[in-house]
Amino acid sequence: MSDGQRASVDGLGPTDDWGRDLDILDHRFVDDPAAVWRELRDGCPVAFTERRGRAWMPVRYDDIATIANDTTHFSSRRVGVIDLPDSQREGRPLLTAPPITSDPPDHTWARRILLPAFSPHQIEVMTPITRAVARELVDGFADRGQSDAARDYAQHIPVRVIAHMLGVPASDEDMFTDWAVRILQEGFNDLQASLDAIIEVLQYFGVRIDERSAIAHEDRPDDLITLLLGTDVGGAPLDRKHLLGTCFLLLLAGIDTTWSALGSSLWHLATHPDDQARLRAEPELLDAAIEEFLRFYSPVTMAREVLDDVDAVGCPMHAGDKVLMSFPAANRDPAHFDDPDTFVIDRQHNRHVAFGKGIHRCLGSNLARMELKVALEEWLARIPTFEIIDPDAVTWTGGQVRGPRTIPVRW
Repeated sequence: MSDGQRASVDGLGPTDDWGRDLDILDHRFVDDPAAVWRELRDGCPVAFTERRGRAWMPVRYDDIATIANDTTHFSSRRVGVIDLPDSQREGRPLLTAPPITSDPPDHTWARRILLPAFSPHQIEVMTPITRAVARELVDGFADRGQSDAARDYAQHIPVRVIAHMLGVPASDEDMFTDWAVRILQEGFNDLQASLDAIIEVLQYFGVRIDERSAIAHEDRPDDLITLLLGTDVGGAPLDRKHLLGTCFLLLLAGIDTTWSALGSSLWHLATHPDDQARLRAEPELLDAAIEEFLRFYSPVTMAREVLDDVDAVGCPMHAGDKVLMSFPAANRDPAHFDDPDTFVIDRQHNRHVAFGKGIHRCLGSNLARMELKVALEEWLARIPTFEIIDPDAVTWTGGQVRGPRTIPVRW
């Protein structure tokens, strides 16, 4: 589509003022958000928009941290960066996906339930399983001399890993990916399709939970659904809404985020031959490189809802407003990172917030790091020096999760 069409998905026309009329779906922002963050940081460090409801977006690290740590004035019950219009949301129940949509005190116990599933021991258990997935995928294209690093590789690994952890059939992978695309990638342009996909996910897990509940406790497999069914809070089992919402979160949160982070990493190596050569020559740099990939290409923006009128980070925010928590922008703040718009593969001081900040910092961060490390190790071990076939064929999406969706490469 034309630039004009791409910049006007909401029908309001392209913005000419990022600070007072922010449009996170404008192709200029999706293609190069760092340029917008720099402009805002120098002139209007908290952008505002009324395009899809009132929303604010701070771009400075300290402002984002302030709001992330303030659970008194800012709720996590609406974490989506774009909602249905108020007229369409009226009467619709909010999607409950604990613990990410939970506020204190419920957040504390909802998060604690899941901690054992993401412990260091469980990450060790999942490492060889992840490696087997990566090797099987590489087997499918290593001899072809080219592939789509996103569609043939990056998108599959997190889907198969989380399916294994949940205890749902790997054969449903295409369905899981379709839901992630419809909800997190395409939902901003078709909110009804996104809602339909959300309902499909909840119905799917309703069936899986009923199937698991029918199995005797001692015969249930050791997976996340069994963990949730076996949990009680205050002497009572988790209610069905909690069970379904947490399953929804576990499936969706781990797919597009890790897919995007891995895809960005492979795109970077394909387009920066010096970094690719150095990582091959010095594989001991991989851990540092992964942290820099996460900082430089942070995929996730989350939202908070303003609970009551409040002056925060220098802005008069109203109850019901949203604050877009641009963790990617925080990771480019020169007040916290030296030369932040330069990718430094061996960066030593890198306290990035790619996994968020505050009580909602990503529970699966260590799982994601492991998936990234294993996936990059297996790719680099089997695929010789690779490059982008056609830069114009690389497509990116933005909004809640930013990442490359097609990465045609050859070797």
